Amino acid sequence: MVFETLPDTTENLFTIAQRQFDRAADLLDLPANLRGILRVPQRELSVNFPVKLDDGTTRMFTGYRVQHNLSRGPTKGGIRYHPSLTLDEVRALAMWMSWKCAVTHLPYGGAKGGVIVDPKQFSQHEIERLTRRYASEISLVIGPDRDIPAPDVNTNPQIMAWIMDTISMHQGYTVPAIVTGKPLTIGGSEGRHEATARGLVYILIEAVAHAGMNLAKTRVAIQGFGNAGASIARMLHALGATIVAVSDSQGGVYHPRGLDPAAVALHKEATGSVIDYPEGDQISNATLIELDCDILIPAALAQSIDGARAPHVRARIVAEAANGPTTPEADEILFDQGVMVVPDILAGAGGVTVSYFEWVQGLQSFFWSEREVNAQLERVMQRSFHEVVQMAQQHQVHLRTAAGALAVRRVADAVATRGIYP
Repeated sequence: MVFETLPDTTENLFTIAQRQFDRAADLLDLPANLRGILRVPQRELSVNFPVKLDDGTTRMFTGYRVQHNLSRGPTKGGIRYHPSLTLDEVRALAMWMSWKCAVTHLPYGGAKGGVIVDPKQFSQHEIERLTRRYASEISLVIGPDRDIPAPDVNTNPQIMAWIMDTISMHQGYTVPAIVTGKPLTIGGSEGRHEATARGLVYILIEAVAHAGMNLAKTRVAIQGFGNAGASIARMLHALGATIVAVSDSQGGVYHPRGLDPAAVALHKEATGSVIDYPEGDQISNATLIELDCDILIPAALAQSIDGARAPHVRARIVAEAANGPTTPEADEILFDQGVMVVPDILAGAGGVTVSYFEWVQGLQSFFWSEREVNAQLERVMQRSFHEVVQMAQQHQVHLRTAAGALAVRRVADAVATRGIYP
């Protein structure tokens, strides 16, 4: 059986990020000097480094760390390992992190980093050596009061532990606040593992109420069944929502009367994919986006909803768990169709918010319970959603432009207040 596939991403992600910034800057009538500062990253580090493999040979790898803006505090952002990673992708993600931190009032600028590598092709020992060498190379620019990395695509708490240990060995003492997303045994935070998913669910509760809907009566489709997507499905299912479809990179599964997220997760753990789950019909990722549902959650691919696919979206709410899943052209189409798009810089901010909590706990060596973490996360997400909605209503724009304008204004205010040195 042949399924329709999603189109290849063709537009440069950094170009999209800059176009989104330009719209927000136009709304704010931002002065040209501030536009020039905020439209590009403040610092970029590219590193090429050798790693000794298990067979005794040595291979060169390329990595990046980009810091978009430091005006509101140290920069914050994940590290991803991916074979198709590009510097422009890292630039875009760093810019989006600036807006994500600003829209939630976190005292950070945005950063991002990564290595061009497919970690599935290497052993655990090789990934450890790669991670430690990469950490050594970027140690020039990271630190608890400079730039704090976190997990992202194909990285995890163990990789954060190796980075923390590497930097600590350089310093001669333990530096727990150098990274977030660490294991609990070495200073990680309760609630961090599910923070991105939980933050999005808190946002959805507000968005559904704002739209006059009942969450317990909604039908939800989730593109991407990794850590975030699977956790979102489980949490929404527990709140009474019907999960009609989920997918991963190989395809998806659909049942109009609902899927059991826990059973699908067990199937994926056993087989490596959600496809062939026996209690549903196979569908493609492209088909999932066009399903008749109330809430669509892109939690996987960038640019999965473009101008060609947007007219076929039938959901009333699109909540972005992935980075950059909706193109600027699609934003306008969905807005005209009356679809509420909750943008990634708001919907996906739960992870960096709890990373901030972890950083604070690490600096103070005073740790919170999971209940305290989740309560503070809920407060931040609720406040941020309503501030974005207020901005959207004031200027009659969609939520992405409103969230961007709110964030850009806060960062621009910080730049203007601090002034230009020297």
